[in-house]
Amino acid sequence: MKKLKKHCITISMTEENHCYENAVAERVNGILKDEFYLDQSFECLSHAKRAVNNAIKIYNNKRLHLSLGYQTPESVFNEAA
Repeated sequence: MKKLKKHCITISMTEENHCYENAVAERVNGILKDEFYLDQSFECLSHAKRAVNNAIKIYNNKRLHLSLGYQTPESVFNEAA
């Protein structure tokens, strides 16, 4: 952990001491890896960034979520706005 901090590497995807937020972040990361194959090796950083951006767009705008009543996060967000 000291080595990570020494090199300014973020240890968690969420704020400090918020274990429940971290669980959600880990779930999303797992979905992105499993469903969108983001756990593979990429030829270069630009290919990896493009793959991540595309996966997140699909996740938010096209992938239906059971917990949202088979809607997309984008549609739920727009309804609430």
